[in-house]
Amino acid sequence: MKKHIPNTLTCLNLFFGCIAVVYAFDKNLDYVFYCIIGSGVCDFFDGMVARALHVKSTIGKELDSLADMVSFGFVPGIVLFTMLEDSSNIPFIPYFGFLVTIFSALRLAKFNVDERQSQDFIGLNTPMNTFFVLSLPFIGRDYPALVYTPSALLVIILVVSYLLVSEVRLFSMKLSSPNWNENKFQFIFLILSVFLVVFLKFLALPLVLLAYIGLSKLHFLNKS
Repeated sequence: MKKHIPNTLTCLNLFFGCIAVVYAFDKNLDYVFYCIIGSGVCDFFDGMVARALHVKSTIGKELDSLADMVSFGFVPGIVLFTMLEDSSNIPFIPYFGFLVTIFSALRLAKFNVDERQSQDFIGLNTPMNTFFVLSLPFIGRDYPALVYTPSALLVIILVVSYLLVSEVRLFSMKLSSPNWNENKFQFIFLILSVFLVVFLKFLALPLVLLAYIGLSKLHFLNKS
């Protein structure tokens, strides 16, 4: 039975992602966010459980990418599509939101064949990108001028699409040990993220993304 536990978690990631798709097309973004949190939790623990139970498999790795493609590739594309639809009267503009879906697919394919990414990431990982994208409509509720313009959204789409397939090195939060010296930048990032989210809520997520990139830079400089 234990060999099926990690894949069950991965399938739950996919299940939550499918529900998020339905809510995203209905523009029920609160429930989209809850579903993606569920996907994120399952995505975090499936690999950890596989390693702990010594049941890692090739099919598990492929299944993980397929689930991520829905939860962290298709869902942010839909969210950006609906945001562009609400902010532009030009019929074809909303479809640019799916550039993020395309580059998420490229990111996941690249991850599967890139042996340099066994411990850390090269390029922005799709879950982090998805949580950033999902923060945008919530930020837009209070500050519509910041995000609910076609030009702002198109710039964001181009930037995150580039980051997904870039050579930017980012540390993984799947820690091999609780040792502070080995993982101090990950712990600093986690503490800072919690602090920012508590006080700034959704407005914190763009800052969390910047902190992730900046602390990753320091992490790899410290290791070199």
